[in-house]
Amino acid sequence: MLHDLVRSALLFIEGLGVWGILLGLMLEVIPSELVLSFGGYLVSQGSITFVGAIIFGTMGCVLQQIILYWIGRYGGRPFIEKYGKYLGVKKKFLDIAEGWFNKNGPIMVLTARFVPVVRQAISIPAGMAKMPMLQFLFYTTIGTIPWAILFVYLGRTLGSNWEQIDDLAAPLMKYFIIGAIVLIVLYVAFKLLRRNKNGSK
Repeated sequence: MLHDLVRSALLFIEGLGVWGILLGLMLEVIPSELVLSFGGYLVSQGSITFVGAIIFGTMGCVLQQIILYWIGRYGGRPFIEKYGKYLGVKKKFLDIAEGWFNKNGPIMVLTARFVPVVRQAISIPAGMAKMPMLQFLFYTTIGTIPWAILFVYLGRTLGSNWEQIDDLAAPLMKYFIIGAIVLIVLYVAFKLLRRNKNGSK
């Protein structure tokens, strides 16, 4: 049944082109990696352009994160604990995301975009903490663009074999995670240096 749902969703996306990619990512009935990779496949078929897939893919991802942000801001943890399973956000991943956000602040909205599963949940604690919307949009967009480029590119490269995306993308995920860790370390080091500098005045 799940396979039929995915196939129906992809047919819907194909029929709408770049707008289908946007809607598919905004609603996230199926994982963003699949939608973006399928978008890459459509690029390989000449149905849409590479740039169009990136732009609308990024917009769709950001819109979905805005929805989660507002849920966190106005619904809070009680709403997520009650309805999170319908949004694909498990409590344990929300706990991880909230812990990361509370410890490291806004930088987590950027770096968590490179960590599967947590990348979705991080927007909720950002909303709960009432992170300024413009700041949230900036970090979310900057973190989403390379994600969109990667999977559209891989989907285009695989062409009709795009469903094998997991085999091709899995080895690359460790580099995304390492990059996220490096960014966090640099951010924390910067904060410590600035604090020490201000403290010495």
